[in-house]
Amino acid sequence: MTMEENDKQPTGPQEEKPAAEAVDESAKKLAETEQQVAQYKDLLLRKAAEFENYKKRVDNESATIIKFANEDLIGEIIPVLDDFERFLKSAKEQKNHEVLSRGVELVYQKLLKTLESQGVKAFETVGKEFDVHYHDALMQVHREGVPPHIILEEVEKGYLLNDKVIRHAKVVVSSASQQQDSPQTEEQTSGRT
Repeated sequence: MTMEENDKQPTGPQEEKPAAEAVDESAKKLAETEQQVAQYKDLLLRKAAEFENYKKRVDNESATIIKFANEDLIGEIIPVLDDFERFLKSAKEQKNHEVLSRGVELVYQKLLKTLESQGVKAFETVGKEFDVHYHDALMQVHREGVPPHIILEEVEKGYLLNDKVIRHAKVVVSSASQQQDSPQTEEQTSGRT
């Protein structure tokens, strides 16, 4: 055998050993990677379950808060109901209308104070300029000496809750004079003579 032939012949186990080690090392790395993937998958599933539980708990708490949000207000209004019941009972026995009227006035004032303590207040409208954010116009009426869009009469009070309109005031608003509402041209006025 020549030297060249020796170089071409495989030496046997020496060349196979490094390839086998590389395969074993790759298999170990693959096994480690698969184990990490399994750990991350388990962690992800646990976090997803924890989040679902958190979401359910928050939804339940929110529903409870909404359900009992008016508890304080109702607790303050119940004594006013008690006053009305006492008033109705005494109204059957009383013949003096002035005393009954005064009783209703006292209960009304108590109810107003209760609502004010919760941030509810009525707002003034008569004499003010009409504003669609606060008022609903029921009708327009022409009144001499009053500029257009001024509130003449309040039919139903408007209320604010912490500066937010919860009920618009229903009002009667002044309008422009009839001549200003439908101006006539010279041709229309000259045709009437």
